Amino acid sequence: MRQCRAKNVRWAILSDLYGIWCQEIRHEWYEKDSDTVTDAEFPRCCGISAKLIGYSEIYFYYNPGRFHPIYALLLAQTKLAHRVKRITHLWEIT
Repeated sequence: MRQCRAKNVRWAILSDLYGIWCQEIRHEWYEKDSDTVTDAEFPRCCGISAKLIGYSEIYFYYNPGRFHPIYALLLAQTKLAHRVKRITHLWEIT
């Protein structure tokens, strides 16, 4: 978030609880492990397409050593998969 702010780039978080959590929205702190996302909760996390449809490029920053399989599944199932570029270094944010 800090790097995006410094470069004046919009950011959002893919949250296990809220789905896409855009920068202008405020939520209370929560603790939810990716392993606890249920089949009933999964569709909420899939809101990537609806919330990010207006963006031609979507950068997904992640740590390969901590990349949970649920995120791979979400990125594969979104209609915007062709717009998603996975990045692993903050310097890749442009």
